[in-house]
Parts: sequence; structure tokens; C-alpha cells
Amino acid sequence: MLEFDRAGGELCVKVSGEWTFGTLRSHSRELRARLAELRRSSATEIARWDLTALSSLDDAGAIWIAREASGAAGIEVPSRFQDLIEQASNGLLVPRAGRNLDPLAPVAALGEGGIYLAAHLRDGVALLGQLALVCVALMRRPREWPLLEVSANVFRSGVSALPVSMLVGFLVGVVLTYLSALQLKRYGADLLVINIVSIGVVRELGPMLASIIAAGRSGSTMTAQLGVMRVTEEIEALSVMGVSTTERLVLPKVIGLTIALPLVAFCTDVAALAGGMLAAKVTLGIEFAAFVEALPRVLEVANFWVGIGKAAAFGFTVAFVACHYGLGILPNTESLGSGVTRSVVTAITSVILLDAVFAILLRNVG
Repeated sequence: MLEFDRAGGELCVKVSGEWTFGTLRSHSRELRARLAELRRSSATEIARWDLTALSSLDDAGAIWIAREASGAAGIEVPSRFQDLIEQASNGLLVPRAGRNLDPLAPVAALGEGGIYLAAHLRDGVALLGQLALVCVALMRRPREWPLLEVSANVFRSGVSALPVSMLVGFLVGVVLTYLSALQLKRYGADLLVINIVSIGVVRELGPMLASIIAAGRSGSTMTAQLGVMRVTEEIEALSVMGVSTTERLVLPKVIGLTIALPLVAFCTDVAALAGGMLAAKVTLGIEFAAFVEALPRVLEVANFWVGIGKAAAFGFTVAFVACHYGLGILPNTESLGSGVTRSVVTAITSVILLDAVFAILLRNVG
């Protein structure tokens, strides 16, 4: 199977016979021993491999020959085995870390990111336009509004989320009041803790906490639901039957969370203020009655409506992002998992950015 020729001063290995898995299983150790002995006894390296006498070759034989002939200067392969040897040789190549550094790689990555962002922005604008068109069409046909689906989404996104939202709000109210009281107590401004807690909770923390919890809880559920429908081809089936997916799937979720999140934010505000009252009583000795009596004086109505309006905007944003990513999921399980993750991250990021915009635009309100 292996013959060695030193004609012309070059060491050539001639391969003949059958090189298949069955043959190599019994002769592989012997062949490697002969090659190792040749390399130790010869003063020259193997220059060429001659495979013209091969009668048959499979994947195992091709990989064996490609591994042993990797350092040779030349290799003669019959045309019928050329593709098999090339595939085996390419499969043995292991890229080195840092090998061919591309100085334009950051620019290319930036361009790819820009294209990715532009594609999502295009699809988001298209979905927003579809929602607007569906709403205009339903205005002409009021009886066709999906009120049952909207009611179900309000319950799932609002009522079901109240326990965890109120618990988090209560704990945040306790922590915020305790930390504020430690600082205000040094300057004898104990009663100012009511101002800090009430305005901070009602205007900022309540809507923000409710929207972040909604993004992780309701937003991920919406994305997963639409993604599973995409994987099981239910969305395609609805389209074939002439049912609008925007009207029956997206619109109820967006309207439901837009209605539910202000209610959740209000309950979160109440729980946070209750936690603040408890912490103020324990830390500063402020009675519950005094805390409740001071609230109308320090908390203007404008701050309350700003918080409720922000919660509605956050609810629309979370549901819209969740539906956008849900409809963009490919029909495979890997895309489903990554789509849910990206949906939650994008929704939370969008809420934070939107809150910063509101803080700038409404800085003179309240």
C-alpha cells in the first residue's frame, strides 16, 4: 500500500490499493509506523505523494492521507479523487487566532450594525403604519373591534402583574425613604422626605418599575406567543384565510398593554407610597396621618398625570417592540429564543430612552 522512491534525489511516497475505513482499521498503525521510521532514518523530508495508483478511496482514507501529506511539497491525485482529497484537506485546516487581521473590520461591523438597525427601523415603521390603517378601518366598522382580545390582554398584562409590581414598588418605596431619611435627618429636614418620595415615585419610579416588569413579563410572553405561531405556521394559515394578523394579533396586545400599564403604575405608586410611609414611621417617626395629610400639598396633580401618561406611552412601546420581534422570528427554535431575548432588552432600553426624552420635554411641568 505504501512504497518509497528516491528517484531524482527527492523522497516520494507512492500510495496504491484500497484506502477505505475497513482497510485502515487493520493497517493504520502499521502504516504510521513505517512513515515514522522513514522520517527518522531519512535525511530528507517527503517531497511528493503519488496517489495515481489508488483503486478506491473513502472519507476515512482521504482524511488519513491529507493528514500525513500535509507537509509535502506536492501531491498527485487522480481526477476522480480530487474533490475528496480537497475536502479532507480543507477540513483539517484550523484558523489561527489573530491570523489575517483586517484593519477595516470595525468599519465593516459598524456598517453591518447600521444595516441591521435600519432594517428594524423600516419594519417598525411599516408595522406602525399597518396599525394606523387598521385603526382607521375599524373606526368605520365599530362592531369589529377585537374587544374580547383586548380585555384578555388587559387581564393578562395588568391584573396578573399586580402582585409582583406592587411588591417591588413597596420594597423600592421602603429603600428610597430609608436612604433619603438618613441624609435629611442630618440637616433636620425630616418632612422633606415626603416630597422626595412622593414626587420621585409618582412621576418617575412608578411608571418605570411597571414598564420594566411588563417588558420582562408581558413583553416576553407576547414575543414568545407570536414566535410559536410563526414556528407552527399559524400566522401563515391566518394570512391564507384572509385574517389580518395585525388586527387580530398585534392590535389587541398593543391596546391592552397601553390600557393596563397606567393602572399597574397607579397601583405600584400606591404600594411604593405605603412602603415610604412605613419607612418614614420607623426611621423618622412621621405618623401615617401626617404623611397622608402632606401628600396633597407636596404632590401636584400635574405630576400624577405626567406619570400616568408616561406609563401609557411605555405600555405602547413595550407591546409594540414585543410584537415587532415576535413577527420577525424565523420558523426555528433558535430564532425563537434569541428573538425573545432581544425583545426584552430592546423594550427596556427603549423605555429608558423614552423616559429620558420625557424628562427633557416635561422638565417645566409640575
